[in-house]
Amino acid sequence: MQPLRQGDVILIPQAQAVSGAKLEHLTLAEGEVTGHRHRISQGEAELYEREGTLYLKVLSPTALLTHEEHHPIAIPQGNWQVRIQREYEPQGWRYVAD
Repeated sequence: MQPLRQGDVILIPQAQAVSGAKLEHLTLAEGEVTGHRHRISQGEAELYEREGTLYLKVLSPTALLTHEEHHPIAIPQGNWQVRIQREYEPQGWRYVAD
C-alpha cells in the first residue's frame, strides 16, 4: 500500500498492529483556520493515540475519509499512521494550517 494524502493529513501504511489508547472519536485532524475536520465518516475504524501520534485501524474493506474542502478518500483495510504535513518558514517548522 502507498501513503495517502488529503490536504495536510498524510496516512502512512503500517505493517505492525496498531496499539495505544483507543480514542472515542474518528477525527484525524481539525482545521485551525476553518474548523473543518478530517474524519472517518463511513466504514468501520478505530483511532488510537500513542506518544502523541495517531494511528488508524480500518476494520471494514474500506473507510471513507472526508473533509469539507477536499474530495473524499477511500482508505483500504489495514493499519495507518496519521501525520500532519509541516512546512518550513524562516522562524522554523510549523504545521500546515488547513
